[in-house]
Amino acid sequence: MPRRELSVLREDALALSEAERAILAHDLVASLDGPAEQDVSDAWDREIIRRINEIDSGNTTLFDASEVISDIRKRIS
Repeated sequence: MPRRELSVLREDALALSEAERAILAHDLVASLDGPAEQDVSDAWDREIIRRINEIDSGNTTLFDASEVISDIRKRIS
């Protein structure tokens, strides 16, 4: 693919919504790994979309990773 076409493709991809970019990124990475079991891939696709929708709708609580790790360390000490 010529450099110009790749540049246009990149610009188009970056113009997608966050959810669309996540799906595209998943598909691109999956294409590098070789063929996967379609059922497993489809299940992960559905789960990723479900999680993105939960975050976007505000129906879930997000926690900072450092807070989670600190809490776990306190619990196991």
